[in-house]
Amino acid sequence: MSRRRRAEKRPVIPDPKFNNVLVALFINGIMRRGKKGTAERILYRAIDIAGDKLKTDGISVLKKAINNVKPTVEVKSRRIGGANYQIPIEVPPDRRMALCIRWLSEAAWERKEKSMAEKLGLEIAAASNNEGIAIKKKEDTHRMAEANKAFAHFRWR
Repeated sequence: MSRRRRAEKRPVIPDPKFNNVLVALFINGIMRRGKKGTAERILYRAIDIAGDKLKTDGISVLKKAINNVKPTVEVKSRRIGGANYQIPIEVPPDRRMALCIRWLSEAAWERKEKSMAEKLGLEIAAASNNEGIAIKKKEDTHRMAEANKAFAHFRWR
């Protein structure tokens, strides 16, 4: 970690098809080995699949899924007096978005469908209905933060 200054946040250029920053962030999140064209194809097909499954606009399904998966609290390990405590903290907005994208793509990888576009589309559709692997991950994180609420007074350190 640099001791000089914080890295400046670069602006994200909206994606070419929907002209949406959220979609561009998601494309960058699922991209592997610099293959942005492949990531774009996967996400656009996944949005179409999710929209067809729920018989509505694909972008609105994606936005709803992202809002459902975003965590509000998480636990952070702190060493205090020779013991490690899991301290619940509020998640900053940028990290909230990053965790959401990561959890959705990891959940899609775990699914059993044939293509990645199909896996991601069905996971997005499931997340917009408050079900699926990514929603379970969020609920587990919230449950852990709730269980360790007694250690919240260590947050100031």
